[in-house]
Amino acid sequence: MKLSAAFSALVAGSSLIALTSAAQAAEADGIGESENAIIVTTQRYEQRAQDVPVTLSALSGERMEEIGVSELDELSAYVPGLNIQEQSANNPGIVIRGITSDSGSAQAAARVTLYYNGVDISRSRGAYQGIYDMERIEVVKGPQATLFGTASTVGAISMVSAKPKSGLSAEISGGYGNYNYYEAGGFMNAGNDVIAGRVAFKYKNRDGYVKNLAPEQDDLYGINTLGVRGSLRFTPTPDITADLVFTYDRQRNSGTPFLSRSLGSTAVNDVYGDAYLGGSPNSQEVLGKDKLGLDRDVYDVNFTFNWDFAEGWSFTTVNGYRNFDSLEVFDADGSAASYLEFAEQADGWQFSHEGRFAYADDQWRAHFGWNYMIEDTRQYVPFSSEVGTYLQCTANIIPGLGCVAPDNSVPAALATGLATGGLIESAPYASWFQNEGRNQSWSMFGEATWIPTPTLELNAGARVLIEKRRSGYSTYQPVAPIYGQPLLPYANTDGEVVYADRSYAAFLPRFNALLRVTDEVNLYATISKGRRSPSVQVTTLTDADTGARYAGTNEVGNETVWNYEGGVKVASGIFSGSIGVYYQQYSDFQVTVIEAGGNARTISAGSASNLGVEAEVEVSPTSWLRAYANGGWIDGGIDNDPENGNLAGSRFRLQPEWQASAGLIIDAPVTETVGLFLSPSVTYRSKIYFETPNTEAISQPGVTLANVRGGVTFANGQYEIAGWARNLFDEKYLLDAGNTGGAFGHPTFIPAEPRTYGVTVKARF
Repeated sequence: MKLSAAFSALVAGSSLIALTSAAQAAEADGIGESENAIIVTTQRYEQRAQDVPVTLSALSGERMEEIGVSELDELSAYVPGLNIQEQSANNPGIVIRGITSDSGSAQAAARVTLYYNGVDISRSRGAYQGIYDMERIEVVKGPQATLFGTASTVGAISMVSAKPKSGLSAEISGGYGNYNYYEAGGFMNAGNDVIAGRVAFKYKNRDGYVKNLAPEQDDLYGINTLGVRGSLRFTPTPDITADLVFTYDRQRNSGTPFLSRSLGSTAVNDVYGDAYLGGSPNSQEVLGKDKLGLDRDVYDVNFTFNWDFAEGWSFTTVNGYRNFDSLEVFDADGSAASYLEFAEQADGWQFSHEGRFAYADDQWRAHFGWNYMIEDTRQYVPFSSEVGTYLQCTANIIPGLGCVAPDNSVPAALATGLATGGLIESAPYASWFQNEGRNQSWSMFGEATWIPTPTLELNAGARVLIEKRRSGYSTYQPVAPIYGQPLLPYANTDGEVVYADRSYAAFLPRFNALLRVTDEVNLYATISKGRRSPSVQVTTLTDADTGARYAGTNEVGNETVWNYEGGVKVASGIFSGSIGVYYQQYSDFQVTVIEAGGNARTISAGSASNLGVEAEVEVSPTSWLRAYANGGWIDGGIDNDPENGNLAGSRFRLQPEWQASAGLIIDAPVTETVGLFLSPSVTYRSKIYFETPNTEAISQPGVTLANVRGGVTFANGQYEIAGWARNLFDEKYLLDAGNTGGAFGHPTFIPAEPRTYGVTVKARF
C-alpha cells in the first residue's frame, strides 16, 4: 500500500470484516491511485470510506510500523475515542467513547467486540494478543449489532492479519533497546494464484522496568512474548476464496507492580521507585507457581470461505475456535508482607459460526444471515496469607506493632506469636473461590440500503437474538486458626458448585442515512441500539437481617444504549478529514464494584449518558510530507440523579474529557535508492478516574507524551535501519490505581511505562 493510501486509511477507515479476494486486491492496489477514493467493505460491500455512514478509524500494518505501534494498547494514542489499558495481557481494559470493557468474570459479558479475522474473541482473558504482520487494525464506534453482534455495545475493534498471496517474499527483523530489550520477527510467503501460504512470528523480551528488591523474584513488568501464525489461502476459481489461519500467542511475563503508599513499603512516597513484592512463601503449593508473573497460552484457528455465486450475490461463512489458559500470580497488597497474595487461573474455549448472503446493484444493497456462538470459561482465584499478618495489617490487632517497616522488614509477621503467647509462631492460610460461565447465543441479522437517487442512501437493519447463560460459583473458605472464622468475607460452599440458568431475547435495530452534498463532501446520520447481556452472577450475598453470607444469584438486567450521531466527511485535494457528534443514553448501566474483602460484584448504576465530538484531519502538502491530527471530547458519566445513589455524577472509569494526538510522516528520497523517514508524534489525554465512585486519590492528571521513530532505507526500501523512542521525555504517570488492595483499605498504584528506546534492523526479500 502506498504511503498516501496508508495515511488516508487512518483518517477515513476501512473494512471491519474479512474481505473477498477481489476487495483485498482493490484495497491493496487500487487505493491510493486516487487520493480520495478509499475502497472499504464495512457494510458488507465495496464503497468509498467517505460514503460509509459510520464513525470509524483504521491503521494499516504499514502505518503501524511507521509510527512505531507494536502493541494493541499503543493504538490508543492515534485513534480518537479509544483507550486501551494493558494492566497485563491477562487483564486489558478496552475503552471506546469512555465506556470500559474489562471484566474478567466468566459470568459477565463484554461491551467492546474484539474481532480477529472476522471472529469475535471478546472474552477478556483470552482476547489480548500480539499485533505482528497485520494487514490492518480498525475501530468502529457506536453500537453496530447488525454488523458485529450483540457484544458491540459501544463499538468494535477488528484485527485483520496479512493473508498469503502469490509469489515468493519474506521479511526478517531484529532489534535491541534499553531494559535489555530485544526482539525478532518476520514472515515468509510463497504460493501461486490457486494456493498460497504464509508463516509469521514475533518474539519480544525485556527486563522489568520496576526493580524488585525481594530476593528470588524478578523485576516487575518484564516481557517475554511469542506469537506465531500460519495462514493458507485457496482460490480455485476467481469466484471462490478460502482462508485458514492458525495462531499461537504466549506470554511469560514477570509480575505486575502493585505498589502501596500506605503499608510502609519502599514505595511509600514514590510509586515510581523500587518495589519489594515477595509474594507468598507457599506460592508454588497454593497459587500454582513460585514467582509473581503471568503464564498464558492462546490457541486460535479460523476459517473463512467466500463464494460469489451469481451476479451481485455472494455467500460468506466465518468460523472460529479459540482456547486460552492463563495463570497470573500477583501481590495485591503491594508490600513485603505475606498479606494479600492471590493468583488468577482463567481458562476456557469458544466457538463461533456465521453465515451470510450479500447482494448489491445500483439501487439496492443488502445482507442477511445467522450466527451461533458458545463459550465455556472459568476464573479460579486462590488466596494465600498468614493469619497474624493478615489480622495485623487489616485491623491492627496489636497496637504499635505496625505492618511493614520502611526498611521492608515485616513486624506484622510477629503478630501470631505475640497473640498466642509464643504457642504458634506462624499460621499459614489458604482459600479459594471460582466462577464459571457457559454462554450461548443464536441470532439472525439483516439490513438493506436503498439508493433512491445518486445523492441519497437510506439504510435500516436489525439483529434478533436469543441467548442462554449458565453461571456457576464455588468457594472453599476454611476457618482460620486463632481467628475462628474465614479471613475473607465469602460464602463457603466447601467446593460445591451453585448454578443459575437464564434465557433472554433481544431486538437490536440500526438506521443510517448518507447525503452526498458534493463529490467531496458527505453528511451522515446514525441511530442504533446496543445491548450488554444481563449479568447472571452466582456470588457471595449477605442476608440483610442476619448478616450471614451465602452463595446466591444476583441478576443485573441487560444494559441498553441508544446511540445518536451525525457528522461530515471531506476529501478534497491535499486535505481530508471528518468530524462527528454523538449522544448516547444508557439504561441499567452495569458497574463492577469491589466490595470490602475483595468481592467483585456487578451492579446497576442506573442511567448514564455520553455527549461527545470526534475529529480527524490530514494534510499532504508534498509527496514526502504529511501532517495529521485527531481529537475527541466527551462529557459523560453516570447521570447525577438521586436514584443512582453514591455513583451519581461519577465519570466512567478510564474516561478522559479530552484526548488528542498530532504528528508528521516524513518519507523523503535522498538518492534514487536511499531514503530518510521520520515520524514524530505527540499525544495528550486529560485526567481520568480509575474507579467509580470517583475519588481524587484514585485518579491520574492529564498526560502529554512524545514518541518518535526515524531512520534510513537502502536499495529502494529492501533494507532499513530505524531508531525509536516512546515516552521520549520520561513522563511519570499511573497506569492504574485502587485495584484489589483498595478493597482492604490499602489501594495500590501501577506506574506506567517510562522512556523506552531502541534500534531495529530489517531486510525484505
